[in-house]
This record gives sequence, structure tokens and C-alpha cells, in this order.
Amino acid sequence: MLKYPNIDPVALKLGPLKIHWYGITYLVGFIAFLVLGRMRASRPGAVLNKEQVSDFLFYGVLGVIIGGRLGSVLFYNFDHFIASPSMIFRIWEGGMSFHGGLIGVIVAAWIYQRRQGIGFLRMGDFIAPLVPIGLGSGRIGNFINGELWGKVSDVPWAMVFPTGGPDPRHPSQLYQAGLEGVALFVILWLFSSKPRPAGAVSGLFLVCYGAFRFVVEFVRVPDADIGYLAFGWVTMGQVLSLPMILLGIGLMIYAYKNNALPKKTAKA
Repeated sequence: MLKYPNIDPVALKLGPLKIHWYGITYLVGFIAFLVLGRMRASRPGAVLNKEQVSDFLFYGVLGVIIGGRLGSVLFYNFDHFIASPSMIFRIWEGGMSFHGGLIGVIVAAWIYQRRQGIGFLRMGDFIAPLVPIGLGSGRIGNFINGELWGKVSDVPWAMVFPTGGPDPRHPSQLYQAGLEGVALFVILWLFSSKPRPAGAVSGLFLVCYGAFRFVVEFVRVPDADIGYLAFGWVTMGQVLSLPMILLGIGLMIYAYKNNALPKKTAKA
């Protein structure tokens, strides 16, 4: 068994102002998006230039925060929201839904590409590889907060979480950080390094994230106020991830059947 590090969720106190590690992990994700996006923008035939990457980051940040928080409330904490509406603003306490954040970013991307005349699928393909580092960073934030831990386990790396009772548990936040963050980034970055038909990279993102999340849900404890939705093992996370997998598969099939390679890079 490993010892849980029990890190103070507050990274820095400046008088009444508290800077939480959870907020810092989101900042890391946004910075990674900007740095990696500018790298992708320097490639021949990139659909966004470096200035547009910076511009879109503003839209993306709004999409992540608004969509993530609304998704958390609507999918997981609606009863708590009714009892205490102000909870929707307490982002530093945790409680951000990936699926809600994804919808928010999709809406932001659609609005931005309409204004720039880029094309929705190409826009999605450009930003998809920039997202995983932020996802992994956010899961580290969950780990520091001591939330979203896994089921009781006797694996050598199990940990006793302060809010999880006396029994050691799967550090499922770290599993997700490794899969949704590191593994997903490597897969998408390598896959997108060669010309792909419009929609293929976005489709692979949906398939891989949905599959990773679906699998980890087997060892992650569902939210107490929701529990299992069916058969004693189906969770809300799995219900929301399955459509992602199916949509991703469909999008990749559509991309390879109907879309040609980018004209400027088709001979590469």
C-alpha cells in the first residue's frame, strides 16, 4: 500500500485570497493548449495560425468552465444545486464534468470556426490533440483534492484517502491522468502528425477518451447521490462515454469514406 501524500488543496494564501491547486491544474492545461497549439500552427497547411490559436483559447476557456460546471450540475449534482444554487460558482471545490466541458468546447469551436470560415471538422481535428494534457492535469487536481477515488482494493499501489474511509482504494484519478492525459496525448499527437481526412482525429479522440473513461469507471466509485444506474455496475460516466465511442467510430468511418486528405499535404 502507498501512502496518500495528503497535499493541502490550497497552494497559496495571499490574505483572504486562496489559490487552489485545482485551479492551477486548469491553468496548466490552458498554457499547454497555447504552447502545443502554436507548435501545430507552424506546420504546413495548419488550419489555424499562431494568432488564431491565442484567440480561440479565450473561447475554449469559456467553453470548458461554463460547460464543465453546467455539466457537473446537470449530470451529477442537480439536487445539490437546487438546495444551494451558489455551488455552481464554487469551481475551486472541484466538480467539473468532462462531458459538459466537451460540449462547451464543441460549441466554442463551432462559433469560432463559423466566424473564421475554417470548417468544423478541421477545427476539431486541430484542437483535439491539444486537450489531453489539460485533462490529465485536471485529474491530478482531483487527486490533490482527495476526490473521485476508486473502489476498495488490495493492489500494492492502493491508498487510504482522507475522505474515503479507513480502507485502501484504487487511485483512480491517477489512472485517468495516465490514460486521458499521457496516453491520449501520445496517441493523438502521433496520429495527427500525418495527413488525415477531416474528422478522423476528432473521431479518434472520442473513441479513445470514451474507451479509457468507460474502463476506469469499473474501479472508480460513482457519485454517492447517483450510485450505479443499472446491473450493479453501470455508472453515469459510462452512460455518457458510450455515445462518445459510437459517435467517434461513426465519425472516423465517415471521414475515411467521404473526406479527402488536406490538399496542401496530401502528397506528404
